[in-house]
Amino acid sequence: MTPEYKHSACDSSFRGSNMTAIKHALQRDIFTPNDERLLGIVNVCKAGKKKKNCFLCATVTTERPIQVKVVKVKKSDKGDFYKRQLAWELRDLTEVDAKDANKENPEFDLHFDKVYKWVASSTAEKNSFISCIWKLNQRYLRKKVEFVNVSSQLLEESVPSGESQSVTGGDEDALDDYQELNAREEQDIESMMAVCEYAISNAEAFAEKLSSELQVLDGANIQSIMASEKQVNILMQLLDEALAEVDTIEGKLSSYEEMLQSVKEQMDQISQSNRLIQLSSTNNVRLLDEIEFLVNYMDLSKGHIRALQEGDLSSPKGIEACINASEALLQCMNVALRPGHDRLLAVKQQQQLFAELRDTFARRLTNHLNNVFVHQGYDQSSSLSQHSMELMLPKHSPLHRDLLRYAKLMEWLKNTQREKYEGLMGTYVDYMTRLYEREIKDFFEVAKIKMTGTSKEGKKFGEISVWCLHGSSGKLTGSTSSLNKLAVQSSSSRRSQSSSLLDMGNMSASDLDVADRTKFDKIFEQVLSELEPLCLAEQDFIIKFFKLQQQPSVARHELRFTCKLINLLDHMSPPRKDTVRMMMNKIFHSIEVELNNLIALGDKIDSFNSLYMLVKMSHHVWTAENVDPASYLSTTLGNVLVTVKRNFDKCISTQIKQMEEVKISKKSKVAILPFVTGFEEFAELAETIFRNAERRGDLDKAYVKLIRAVYTNVEKVANESQKTPRDVVMMENFHHIFSTLSRLKISCLEAERREAKQKYTEHLQAYVINSLGQPLEKLNHFFEGVEARVAQGVREEEVSYQLAFNKQELRKVIKEYPGKEVKKGLDNLYKKVDKHLCEEENLLQVVWHSMQDEFICQYKHFEDLIGRCYPGSGITMDFTIQDILEYFSSIAQSH
Repeated sequence: MTPEYKHSACDSSFRGSNMTAIKHALQRDIFTPNDERLLGIVNVCKAGKKKKNCFLCATVTTERPIQVKVVKVKKSDKGDFYKRQLAWELRDLTEVDAKDANKENPEFDLHFDKVYKWVASSTAEKNSFISCIWKLNQRYLRKKVEFVNVSSQLLEESVPSGESQSVTGGDEDALDDYQELNAREEQDIESMMAVCEYAISNAEAFAEKLSSELQVLDGANIQSIMASEKQVNILMQLLDEALAEVDTIEGKLSSYEEMLQSVKEQMDQISQSNRLIQLSSTNNVRLLDEIEFLVNYMDLSKGHIRALQEGDLSSPKGIEACINASEALLQCMNVALRPGHDRLLAVKQQQQLFAELRDTFARRLTNHLNNVFVHQGYDQSSSLSQHSMELMLPKHSPLHRDLLRYAKLMEWLKNTQREKYEGLMGTYVDYMTRLYEREIKDFFEVAKIKMTGTSKEGKKFGEISVWCLHGSSGKLTGSTSSLNKLAVQSSSSRRSQSSSLLDMGNMSASDLDVADRTKFDKIFEQVLSELEPLCLAEQDFIIKFFKLQQQPSVARHELRFTCKLINLLDHMSPPRKDTVRMMMNKIFHSIEVELNNLIALGDKIDSFNSLYMLVKMSHHVWTAENVDPASYLSTTLGNVLVTVKRNFDKCISTQIKQMEEVKISKKSKVAILPFVTGFEEFAELAETIFRNAERRGDLDKAYVKLIRAVYTNVEKVANESQKTPRDVVMMENFHHIFSTLSRLKISCLEAERREAKQKYTEHLQAYVINSLGQPLEKLNHFFEGVEARVAQGVREEEVSYQLAFNKQELRKVIKEYPGKEVKKGLDNLYKKVDKHLCEEENLLQVVWHSMQDEFICQYKHFEDLIGRCYPGSGITMDFTIQDILEYFSSIAQSH
């Protein structure tokens, strides 16, 4: 034996003993707890991957029914125990591929639900495992596994001679190359390994010792057998007797088998007869089932047929009978026939009957509903006279209630006769369009009459509109004398004498009072309140009666029909509305036109009506969107709201334009400007109208535009004013604006309110200073010279030594201003101020008090200069501060 061969043998012996220990550990730790026996094992790794070794184990259960499995076992990550990873049923194995039957190859494939490729640690282990699989397959499985590229010799050796005839009759232990040790055997092996200290460290030496001991035991066993030859002979005799008995039993079994063969032939004949009887019974049951199916689902009662042919479509009972009959007919026509039924003559005849009944009833229903539309229309038209002068739209609830009884029949017609259904939709839309157009036109005529106060719009309203469009512009631009005339009148009738924003936008509105505006507001609200339930009720009826659903998009054929229905196919861009919206657009096409005409009328009557309309229309749009954002009403009111908002913006722009065009007379006194009082009226009215309104933001934007225009044009008029000082115009008008904004507390104009106060204060001070001027003119000039000398470097106490500014010159100047002359001058000043100021703002006392403060300030300044530049001279003014207070007070009281 060469060294290499000796090494290989040692390695094989070590691997074998190691595999035995592994098998023992796996059986004990994994398979025994699961009531399984380990019959075959192979150490493998997956083909084409890094070597991560695992074990494939072939196992059978110890309890019946016996299950055969292939289990994948893997060492834990820590390496101290094994764990079960995957398991496959052997019956799921379809093929075993050994790769090469002639050469040694450790690779093999197992075909389960997918192909698993393995590489065994050795070819011998692979062959042993495949052999074990083959044996288990032969013994336990009916469906045989296909073994590919497996040596036939390996498979033949797997079955000992004499046992290949009956796999199930062999000894089960013949398949086992492993037998579990009992407790005693385990104890003996452990004792033996304990005696040999090198059992673990030197497996080869331990194996050789066990081999030598086994040979000794085999020899002893052979000697023992040879010593018991007598017992063997007795055993052989007993076996011979047993064989003879077996022959006797086989003879009896042969006779029994012949008898059973005869019985088998008879039973086969009986079984054949039973099969024929069962087949006949099955066919009869199936035939009966088919007949019952056709009778149950394709039979229409005589009562239903009579209802479809001649049922009364005008009475509730007749309508209900027709509804039941039509639903039964639809069920019969839509029944899902089984294969072959359509070739039966009876089925074809029944289907033809159903088609005739459908067409007949569809014609009857269509004609009847057309007549119902016409008759209901006449009844509805006859009731219009009672609403002729009332601002009310006729209610269509009776018509809707009568027609809704046919809703289920309309659904039936929609599902069976689409063309007739669409024709009825077209007829209904045409009829309702004419009816609603008449009603809506009359309704808006009444509204216009109530707004204008006359049934002939061409008279009073015609006069108003012409004057609005022509007369007002003439008064504002061409005839400035009228405006000037208004501007100089007294404050007692300021409201009717001054040109307000409303006057400028529409001069005829000066004849209107709050009651007129409230009346318009109520009429407009009533119009919207009548239209809203009318549209919603009609839309709800259309959806229910025609069984329509409002959706973002509609079927192409339905959309095409609807376009044809309203004659807009050639004029529409690809529509986005659904059928309901298009029907509503056709039926109520006049609403938007009439609303716009009514809005134009209200705007002509009074441009401020756009405020009322903006608030009311916004509220109704908001309400309609909350009910159904996609409804016709919501869309239509939204379109009209755009017009109202445009009129509102136009009203604001017109007021601003009229401000810019205001002209003043050179000879006229300017008081509170018309557009300032006009803004006050506008703000007061707007705050009342827009209280809790949804469109408050529009008003705030208008406020800002208007107030900026007012500020700009107040300054413009003040600069152009010749008779009234600029500071007076600015002071009085900004005081009025400040008072208005403070009273109304408009939050968006808080910055403008502060600006108005600032401008008022600045121009008040400027006017006081400019008007008061230098009431003691010579004395003022004298002290200006004194201050000039001091500024040039002359000491204050040395000023009296200057020739032009000595004490004698000072006394001369002071004598020219005795108290009586001063009071006379102040009285003239008061009269001058009184002429400048208007009585509307009542600022005379404020200005006079400011002038008093300014005069006293000048007096104190003069006294201070006398005290500093002429100390000890005893020179004083001819009057005191107390005298000044008395002068101002007495002058104010005297006037």
